[in-house]
Amino acid sequence: MTRLLEGIESRRDDMVQLTIDLLAIPTVNPPGDNYRAICEFLKARLEPSGFECKLLRAEGAVGDSDRYPRWNIIARHEGSSAGSCVHFNSHTDVVAVGDGWTVDPFAGQVKDGKIYGRGACDMKGGLAASIIAAEAFLEAYPEYPGAIEISGTADEETGGFGGVAWLAEQGYFSPERVQHVIIPEPLNKERICLGHRGVWWAEIETYGHIAHGSMPFLGDCAVRHMGAVLNEFEDTLYPELAQRRTEHPVVPDGARYSTMNINSVHGGLEEAEADYTGMPSALVPDRCRMVVDRRFLLEESLDDVRAEVHSVLQRTQAKREGFRYDVRELFSVLPTVTDKTSPVVTAVAGAIEAELGQGPEYVLSPGTYDQKHIDRIGRLSNCIAYGPGILDLAHQPDEYVGIQDMVDATKVMARAMVDLLTGDSSDAVLGGVHNE
Repeated sequence: MTRLLEGIESRRDDMVQLTIDLLAIPTVNPPGDNYRAICEFLKARLEPSGFECKLLRAEGAVGDSDRYPRWNIIARHEGSSAGSCVHFNSHTDVVAVGDGWTVDPFAGQVKDGKIYGRGACDMKGGLAASIIAAEAFLEAYPEYPGAIEISGTADEETGGFGGVAWLAEQGYFSPERVQHVIIPEPLNKERICLGHRGVWWAEIETYGHIAHGSMPFLGDCAVRHMGAVLNEFEDTLYPELAQRRTEHPVVPDGARYSTMNINSVHGGLEEAEADYTGMPSALVPDRCRMVVDRRFLLEESLDDVRAEVHSVLQRTQAKREGFRYDVRELFSVLPTVTDKTSPVVTAVAGAIEAELGQGPEYVLSPGTYDQKHIDRIGRLSNCIAYGPGILDLAHQPDEYVGIQDMVDATKVMARAMVDLLTGDSSDAVLGGVHNE
């Protein structure tokens, strides 16, 4: 074990540079830029260590197009004999930069022991850590049994349908192929994330009647109808959600309550092109669309979540003359929780205690991540999220990952690999058998 840990320490600068190089590839999603480029980069990095790499386009998946193809990489290293497979899955996409940055979001600036950039925390730092952990493990345990896989997948930030969902449908996350999955999402290095809340996304559309804006009495404003829906949300549904609190350890604390976000509202004329300098036309809007993002607890059912929103719309309809609407479900995901006694949980828990000198905190994520597809489609429940980074920094300006946190998390991942692949978790035994 000493050789393994020293190997990780010796790769500290390499890990920093790897993270910087990953940040320099702006894989912003939407729309899904540079997926092929980052897969090619990972292929060039992993092949010299003996990984067989496959670049796979999720043709036909949600989001895939010739302009923005959804490319993924699966890299597999076979051990010297049969055994289980440990798979590290990281998404390669990052969200839009947004305003408020004080550093270049794609330069990977290093300052005060931190690497700054869009995706540093969520989750290119975790991807780099898993690669370093695997490379150090292969050097220290060249005759290991089983297999190691590393994947870089598309579209997690927009549901994962062009990434892990598609790969799971093709069998890449079947229990026959992969036995243990670690997703290096930024949940803090002392935590093991066992799963996540559920989600229901829906688009609500209200209808009106178009007319001249100077004579709105001849039309019917769809935006006003949507405003009535929003008022009903505020008066009835939001207060009800605020009373519901889960007994499960969802973090941060605010996410232990049921929540609903208004993702977007669009009514009236479409936004003009950026180079259009004229005025809008005078029209009463005849339709308005709103997307809602409802996050629900393990104690709630998906049917009840749907029914609550439909009840709001029915109450609004009863109060308003001419109120018409449609609801289109965009997607839904049930909550998922991995058992604390599963092999990957116990291995990572033991590694955290050995490396950090404390037992892990078990948490659930406020939002879904690609565990949902590994569980639901792949039928593989032995999956957790564990990685470096502070959860609250995800999607924020001046996002960063701490270098020491990366090193510590890398050692935890490497220790867990030793346990899961060799069956040994004792420092003394491992050091004597494998490293001398």
